[in-house]
Amino acid sequence: MKKINFNINKKSILYLGVYLGIIFVVILVGILPLSWSISKNIKQNEELSYKIKEQKELGPVYASLLNAMKNKNLLTLPHPEKTSLARSEAGKFQDDFQVIVKKTGLKILSFTPDLNTSAASSTSFLHQIVLRGEFSDFRKMLIGLGAVPYLDKIEEINIQQGTDSMEFRMKVWIALK
Repeated sequence: MKKINFNINKKSILYLGVYLGIIFVVILVGILPLSWSISKNIKQNEELSYKIKEQKELGPVYASLLNAMKNKNLLTLPHPEKTSLARSEAGKFQDDFQVIVKKTGLKILSFTPDLNTSAASSTSFLHQIVLRGEFSDFRKMLIGLGAVPYLDKIEEINIQQGTDSMEFRMKVWIALK
């Protein structure tokens, strides 16, 4: 084999090294950071375009939620100011309760006021109630009871499944003056 002989001056090699170093520094300092920032900007642009698309799709849902918030009174449970009945009007609860039960479709099996709790010193009057019907109707009845301003508390609820319907036993206290 023949040897190839390059006659290159050492000064030329030095210049070549300096020029290659300058090109390397320009690439390292100028081009690579610029390339990285461009790729970062592309990712941010893609994220923003995705968010804009998402906002356009969710805009009608947001508007319907705002409308629902304006009509929030339709969805809230009744919460009247608490009052108490005069002892002479204690029978009013039975009439009010019958109206509520009639609206819900339940049947009253038993409505028993506990006369021992109507003593002159007590501020509450107990009623033991037994109803029959469906659970969804019972729920409606409880919501209706929540609208009674002189209802003190519901102490106990007992639910038993029957053959054709459910039986609900309740202890309801009303507030007296």
